[in-house]
Amino acid sequence: MSANIGEYEAIERTIQYYLDGARSGRADDMRPAFHAGATMFGYIGPDLMAVPIEHLFEWHESNGAATGLKSHIASIDISESAATVRLELDNWTGLRFTDFFTLLKVDGQWKIINKTFHNHH
Repeated sequence: MSANIGEYEAIERTIQYYLDGARSGRADDMRPAFHAGATMFGYIGPDLMAVPIEHLFEWHESNGAATGLKSHIASIDISESAATVRLELDNWTGLRFTDFFTLLKVDGQWKIINKTFHNHH
C-alpha cells in the first residue's frame, strides 16, 4: 500500500527543519527534525563516527551557517510508520554530503531516528 501525498509532504517538512538549521547555523533550528535518541554514522576521513545526534548539533554550532547550501531530496520511501530519505547536499561550508535518513512516525510526527552520511572529498 503506497503512502498518500500528505505523508510525503510531512516528511519534506521534517527535512526542511534540518535544512533551515544548516543554513542558519543554529542547531536549535534543526533539532525539531530529530528524535531525541537519534544517532549519526559516517566517516570523517578514515575514522568511523558513530555518535548520538547531539554531536551533529555541537559540530554545527561550531562550524557555522551554510548560507550557500544547495539541497535535493533524491528519494523518499515510506512504509506506513517508517520511511527513508536520501538527501544530496552541496556546499555545506565547502563540503559535499549524501545523507541517508531513517524516519519513524512518533506521536503523529515524522522524526529522524538515524542519519548516515557520506562526505564526498
